[in-house]
Amino acid sequence: MKRIFACLLAVAVSIGAPGVSADELSEADVKRLALEAILENPEIVMQAVEILQQRENQAKAEAVSSVLTDQRGLLERDPNAPVIGNPDGDVTVVEFFDYNCPYCKRAAPVVKSVIGEDSQLRVVYREWPILGEGSVFAARAALAARNQGKYEEFHWALMDLKGRANEASVMKAARDIGLDEDRLRADMNAPEIDAHIQVSMNLASQLGFSGTPSFVIGDALAPGLIPEDEMKRLIKNARDAQ
Repeated sequence: MKRIFACLLAVAVSIGAPGVSADELSEADVKRLALEAILENPEIVMQAVEILQQRENQAKAEAVSSVLTDQRGLLERDPNAPVIGNPDGDVTVVEFFDYNCPYCKRAAPVVKSVIGEDSQLRVVYREWPILGEGSVFAARAALAARNQGKYEEFHWALMDLKGRANEASVMKAARDIGLDEDRLRADMNAPEIDAHIQVSMNLASQLGFSGTPSFVIGDALAPGLIPEDEMKRLIKNARDAQ
């Protein structure tokens, strides 16, 4: 509210007293000018809201740009994050996802298709389990599958689950692709799995992501489900910018 009033004041002063700054006015003058300006120009309220929105958007863009600069190495080259596609590719797509997110399941074939068509693409997966205990169990199991060399196969299997990911469905999928269940359960408690999930949480918060899936492609943030042609466009932009 205070920020909106400050914007209202700036617009009101510019309309009601050209050439006079707010610092030169008494509190009573400020209130009078603001009220008169609003009564005579009701659209001033919308102007103030637009100014506030522009300032907030600019501040958010600057903050995100700073995070991308400061955290680029962690986003794209974290040795504790699974990579599929071409590990030496020239463009990296980072996906934050949850196995119980229906939009992530719809995004999975899009990502798979893009990887299949682009031999220079590398995809970094950030397990971000935010939809309950089943999501956490699935994320931990998927990350543990790295020790058996089956992360990618297990990832697609979990994305193909018809119902919710929970302990029973996740372990059935693990057995179906030949994972050693006892070893998987033991590996799920490894400290590097805790570390991966915590880093995902921290990065998502810093980037302002509020749900899954969310993508980082070059300098672009793409929250939500995006069409394949849009993903390809963002990948091309990232490649052209190099």
